[in-house]
Amino acid sequence: MSGSDAERLVDGLDLRRRVRLLTGSDTWRTSPEPAIGLAEMVFSDGPVGVRGPGWDETLPSALLPCPSALGALWDEERVHRLGRLLGDEARRKGVHVLLAPNLNLHRSPLAGRHFECFSEDPLLTGRIGAALIAGVQSRGVAAAAKHYVANDSETERLTLDARLDERVLRELYLPPFEAAVRAGVWLVMSAYNRVNGTTMSESSLLAEPLKGEWGFDGVVVSDWGAVRSTAASAVSAQDLAMPGPDGPWGEALAVAVEDGRVPAEAVADKVRRLLRLAARVGALREASLEGGGGGGATAGRAGPGADLDLPDASDADAPDTCDVPDADAPGSGTGVDGADRRRRLLRESAAASFVLLENRAGGLPLDAAGLGSLAVIGVHATEPRVQGGGSSEVFPVGVVTPLAGLREALPDRVRVVYEPGPRPAGAAEPGPLGARCARDPDTGLPGVRLRVLDAAGAVLHSQAQPSGRVLEPGLPPGAATVELEAVLHPDVTGPWTLGLGGFGQMTLHVDEVALIKGEFPPETDDPAVVHVRPPQHTARIRLEAGRPVRVVARRALAPGTGRATVLTAAPPEPDPVRARADALGAARAADAVVVCVGSGEGGESEGRDRDTLELDPSQGRFIGEIARANPRTIVVVNCGGPVVLPWRKDPAAVLLTWFPGQEGGAALADVLLGRAEPGGRLPTTWPDALADAPVRTTRPTRGVLPYEEGLHIGHRGWLRADRRPAYWFGHGLGYTTWEFERIGTPLPLPGGGYEVPVEVRNTGSRPGREVVQVHLARPGSALERPVRWLAGWAAVRAEPGERATARVRIPERALQHWSPPAGGWATEPGRFTLLAGRSAGDLPLRAALDA
Repeated sequence: MSGSDAERLVDGLDLRRRVRLLTGSDTWRTSPEPAIGLAEMVFSDGPVGVRGPGWDETLPSALLPCPSALGALWDEERVHRLGRLLGDEARRKGVHVLLAPNLNLHRSPLAGRHFECFSEDPLLTGRIGAALIAGVQSRGVAAAAKHYVANDSETERLTLDARLDERVLRELYLPPFEAAVRAGVWLVMSAYNRVNGTTMSESSLLAEPLKGEWGFDGVVVSDWGAVRSTAASAVSAQDLAMPGPDGPWGEALAVAVEDGRVPAEAVADKVRRLLRLAARVGALREASLEGGGGGGATAGRAGPGADLDLPDASDADAPDTCDVPDADAPGSGTGVDGADRRRRLLRESAAASFVLLENRAGGLPLDAAGLGSLAVIGVHATEPRVQGGGSSEVFPVGVVTPLAGLREALPDRVRVVYEPGPRPAGAAEPGPLGARCARDPDTGLPGVRLRVLDAAGAVLHSQAQPSGRVLEPGLPPGAATVELEAVLHPDVTGPWTLGLGGFGQMTLHVDEVALIKGEFPPETDDPAVVHVRPPQHTARIRLEAGRPVRVVARRALAPGTGRATVLTAAPPEPDPVRARADALGAARAADAVVVCVGSGEGGESEGRDRDTLELDPSQGRFIGEIARANPRTIVVVNCGGPVVLPWRKDPAAVLLTWFPGQEGGAALADVLLGRAEPGGRLPTTWPDALADAPVRTTRPTRGVLPYEEGLHIGHRGWLRADRRPAYWFGHGLGYTTWEFERIGTPLPLPGGGYEVPVEVRNTGSRPGREVVQVHLARPGSALERPVRWLAGWAAVRAEPGERATARVRIPERALQHWSPPAGGWATEPGRFTLLAGRSAGDLPLRAALDA
């Protein structure tokens, strides 16, 4: 879109029409302006899938592995392909803007949203984030880099004041966003929090370095509800306030312009940026642009990724196991073939992200030909955690559980025995009432009946729901109450736990018996809690197997309480002594054992930080018993962020599967049986104990969260303390072994930086892929620096016995530091040390580099 096009369109709007465009028309849409050919733009949360505008379980989404798993890939080309999949999903659902990726860092392992961020390192985060952005935007869908900036924990996230100095901000927390701008990102989301005293929607950081120094020409959109002022936010570089239609801008902003508190040009610039975005995503009619050129979705596709050396989505020769066609092509990739291609890409990507933490003789891979029986143990085998909690959640198309994946992959002659074992603490929170035991009272089909009632109790709207988790019920005029009803068919006799999540006046009846009744006011205005995961209120009632009961939940609608209504149920807990004995018996009788453990539904979620890295302690004791019962015990760890594993030396192997997305169970079978290599390398350092972690502070004191560790987060912190973690940044074993043989002379690159050749040899018996990291150190520096820091990486593949050379690019920035006195980047003269190896704690090769 040319500057003259933009000026002409803006000139055609008076002040109030301009201002109207700068606040959303509703929760997920911007305002249209037919007079200039501007259509509404639809936003959707990400980054693990495209939910669409709202929470509707009847419109499921493809579910990717969590972003920490994407960071573990260390593979920009694969992430680019996953971005293209997201772009196609967005177009299929009519979405113009995907609110992803999250470019905040793994500052502390306690951060509740750890799973939604790529890594602890700014270079890795920036490169992986840029690849995802390029993939999404190659489909004419806008990506939004979030949350700008220093939004690295959840406690008091709406208001906390992150205090950090200029150099730390420039060298750690801003570089991923700079990489996003270089990749051509079309939106940046300003965060809820304050930085050094100023809330981000009013921060000067939106102007400099974002729009000035970096040249960002897109839209700064607020996090939902993060614009809290009129003039102060409007004179900053904040462009779009979401959601709408209410908010602090609107008529108040028009008045602020008229009385001189906000320059008219500031509003005009915001509108120009919004129109540029509309042209890029195809929401600005071609006829409104001079000559019909410069706009539309196709106009914006070639730019993103140009500096990343990645295949463009339109490149027919680009390797792509997904090969999803454009959404506007015949079939739109939504038929059987398109669905199979998406599932294959998700399955392969999950397997490639799995990290083999431990592997001893007789561990992995399992030889299916030599197996007569396999014991699969643990509730996570049938109830895996496939995604983290909060706004990133989607309703997946379907989930392959570990047990289902293994049963599908193994031949019929292999007897697969499942035992849940004792349920870990935290796993007992009831899940949404659904198809297992619930029937719609109107149709008799599996599911729940949703009704919206008026003040007199008359039904205004009624529809079937797959489950009792209803987050955004449609509310016709006069709506006063949300009602969920189901016929519950108990399949076990005993004390069932029923729950109701939501706020305000709520009741839960079972066959006219009131189990829950009361007023439950919100304790927070955090949207992740109010609208996505409201707390449950539970009660127990004894039910008889085979005797159906009628369950009715109601919640009154009131201002400030949201409308999310969640009806849950859980069967009686099995006897833990019997469950343990049955699991141990199955383990002793099997040729091999797979034990699935992980975090519960209550942990790892937006809106709250963790207070421990412990899995349920009883799980650890149980794993030790299983490993003693059968030495061929494989433990699968299903979590989104670091957990402590004090038992990790007991089993034959430990495999980290993250939150693996919908195809996790199929990918797990591929890896356990040796059909795919566990290709992941840790994107963050894992501690032996929480006390060992360099940053354990996520809770502000009187609203202030000092980043006292400065530059020393993650592996940098362990190096400064001269301590060894459980697993270093970059750790991952794979199914072959490698020798790092030689590091070559750094070769200067045109335009700055260096290329460093590193020669490695596959010393194992299988083909494989290895990630070669190159770090920099500056012994005797006059500045405070990390002991060493990641400067670049490259991946190689080799057959058994074969050598390969990784050519690792070291950008000029890797040698530079931010100089506050000079207000710019500087290089300290002298000799740097290059270190090459497989992880931050295993760097056997060294070379000198003179700056």
